[in-house]
Amino acid sequence: MHEVNDASIAQKALQEAAEEITAHLKKNLPRAGGLEAQVIEAMEHAVMAGGKRLRPFMVLCSANLFGVSEASAMRVAIAVEYAHTYSLVHDDLPCMDDDDLRRGQPTVHKKYDEATAVLAGDALLTLAFEILAGEDTHPDPRVRCELIAAFARALGAQGMVGGQMFDLLAENRDLEMTDVARMQKMKTGALIEFSCEAGAILGKASPRMQHALKGYAHDLGLAFQIIDDLLDNQGDSATLGKTPGKDQDAGKATLVSLLGTERAQTQAQMLTEQAIQHLEVFEEKADILRSLVQFVIKRAN
Repeated sequence: MHEVNDASIAQKALQEAAEEITAHLKKNLPRAGGLEAQVIEAMEHAVMAGGKRLRPFMVLCSANLFGVSEASAMRVAIAVEYAHTYSLVHDDLPCMDDDDLRRGQPTVHKKYDEATAVLAGDALLTLAFEILAGEDTHPDPRVRCELIAAFARALGAQGMVGGQMFDLLAENRDLEMTDVARMQKMKTGALIEFSCEAGAILGKASPRMQHALKGYAHDLGLAFQIIDDLLDNQGDSATLGKTPGKDQDAGKATLVSLLGTERAQTQAQMLTEQAIQHLEVFEEKADILRSLVQFVIKRAN
């Protein structure tokens, strides 16, 4: 089995890519000088607050497996990050998770107001679809349509949005592990899966290759959420950049609360090993994705 156990390889590549991704995120935001300027300022506040840029990095890595042009892959990457940021802006609203801090900065509704936060999130999501629909994303309209359809599924009622609804209704309910895993697959895992699948769609890869990347992303997404929950239980706001312990205080079941810390860590390790196994078909070309698995499981925020 081909293995890469050095998380620093992915960490260095991620940091380098994050700078370029951030530059493209800023460059592709709309410009306006009228009264609508406030919503654009709020979009920029949310997008430029930082973050690891993990999901767009996955797009770039998966696209690289199939020789996709960097310009094409970057457009999909920033569309993913705009959509991810939209979800954070809305998640932080008082009617959702009610958070004052995100990525170490005031949340959009705290810096501006709730209406502006709703509109900024809406605008980021629609901008993401506009970018995917553009001819510069891929010359083949069938590829663009496939990207848009897969993206919509990842974000919709059976993906991220459905997962958020599930999460909101899960407070103080007795949930089984399968319920929690399904919720996390929808809320967090669906966009991670798309981020890896997108490279295969852009590269017109075989179903076998697409399936391998989706399997990798599925297991990595669950492991990512377990680590997130562990950090939420053990971390502090200075390290995490957000308010810790909110799920526990709200009585929400997580895999950590159901399994306990030690078993949850074991489960995360097992999932990362499974994720790496899915990459065997790509041989050494997927070394950066193998290293990314180690980075995810060892991260501190």
